[in-house]
Amino acid sequence: MKAGKALVYLFLGILFGIILSKSEAISWFRIQEMFRFESFHMYGLIGSAVATGVLCIQIIKRFKVKDIEGNAIVIADKQKGIWRYLLGGTSFGMGWALVGGCTAPMFILIGYGEYSMAIILCFALFGTFIYGKYKHLLPH
Repeated sequence: MKAGKALVYLFLGILFGIILSKSEAISWFRIQEMFRFESFHMYGLIGSAVATGVLCIQIIKRFKVKDIEGNAIVIADKQKGIWRYLLGGTSFGMGWALVGGCTAPMFILIGYGEYSMAIILCFALFGTFIYGKYKHLLPH
């Protein structure tokens, strides 16, 4: 990877971290509040992210946008089925509720000095490794 491209990714990652922290998306209190259905704050953030994603995907498909290297971006259709989404979403949601954060907030909270999140990050990496090892046995 070229150094310039790495700097762009680093800048975008820092910008994303600032946006997540300023919007309070990394707040354990906000996450717990969401799972107790006490506030609309996180649902609004997630809903706006989903709407932005849908809009961007439609732009990519309709205008045949190319990637940074000039290759066509191809978005494959998802396989029909509900069980994998229910199981995956439920396990992700339970982990999110218990831990108080998902992947990006883990790194941001470590940067804020919450070093206990490093333990959670280690287990998240371990879980990713286990998934990769047994992916062929899971429904896809």
